[in-house]
Amino acid sequence: MSTRQARNMSTQSERIVIEVENLSKTFGARVLWRDLNLTVNRGEMLALVGPSGSGKSTLLNCLGLLDKPSAGTIRYEGKDITRFGTRETREFRRDTLGYLFQNYALIESATVGENLEVAARPRRRAKEQAGAGMAEALGRVGMAGREKEKIHYLSGGEQQRVALARLVVQQPALVLADEPTGALDDENSAVVIDILREMSEAGCAVVIATHDADVRSRCDAVFAVRDSALVSSS
Repeated sequence: MSTRQARNMSTQSERIVIEVENLSKTFGARVLWRDLNLTVNRGEMLALVGPSGSGKSTLLNCLGLLDKPSAGTIRYEGKDITRFGTRETREFRRDTLGYLFQNYALIESATVGENLEVAARPRRRAKEQAGAGMAEALGRVGMAGREKEKIHYLSGGEQQRVALARLVVQQPALVLADEPTGALDDENSAVVIDILREMSEAGCAVVIATHDADVRSRCDAVFAVRDSALVSSS
């Protein structure tokens, strides 16, 4: 192997964020999927598509250590995260992952600002820096100046914008999004897609489970979960 080839292989290896190898998930006698293989690179936005019940959300949950595969390996930057203990799992979710769920997963009794403060806290930023970051994040999603509003008074689209702002504040290395536009109108869906695309272009790896053709069209690659397998459909 030439020095140039070795350098290219090293560069490619450094881009890899997540490697899924021979991953399987079964429920008793039912095989949800078997021997899945997937590589997610830094700066990529990938879509997982397939019929309801095919296992897209379950795969996302396995990547986020919210569920365990029945067999196989998931590596994050070369480290086998399927072997993580409780403490390592907690730190991985806190320091590395950002989630965007269809149900928003916000603290409904708290204010917009308080929800973003929870996201900023693990980063241990100075209060002034955290405040500036939250204001900028809310401005990017069209929610500027609404830090003191209670979550339960917001519409579904506004709550999803707050969830997006939370991701911007977190600055995660990996975003897992489960049907993030499923219950939104065209305007709010466009905001979601734009922000996720911006985060990807800034170096974040983004994996989205979706039925939305617009989301699919904006992704770098599309993988279909069907017949217990994962097939590239880009």
